[in-house]
Amino acid sequence: QVQLVESGGGSVQAGGSLRLSCTLSGGSSSSICMGWFRQAPGKEREREAIAAMYVRTGETHYGESVEGRITISSQDNDNDKKTLILQMRNMTPEDTAMYVCAAAGPPAYFPGGGSSCYRRPNHAYNYWGRGTQVTVSS
Repeated sequence: QVQLVESGGGSVQAGGSLRLSCTLSGGSSSSICMGWFRQAPGKEREREAIAAMYVRTGETHYGESVEGRITISSQDNDNDKKTLILQMRNMTPEDTAMYVCAAAGPPAYFPGGGSSCYRRPNHAYNYWGRGTQVTVSS
């Protein structure tokens, strides 16, 4: 059974940086999308991930609202676990949200080629973590 566990949330001052991790276990395929979504207080979860990766190739996609301020990377751990790392800098109070990790697939590619991670909507992700809270104070 696939499980996603996030860590690294907390409080940060505006202008600061944060590193979040999401560990996926229970899945052996690399043909998956892993992405970070966020839900701000009083709002619905954003429709698209702020950052997503096609794990097999390392192809990454970033949302326009955060592009230039975040990077994601992945690493393989022992026992076939995969970790998706999100690093965000120059944070603002508008970044305050619950950050939730999700995975889609396998497979996560189109029959004609290319991953299906680009702007993949939240309803097309199969697995979800419980989230980690990030609070940015001014």
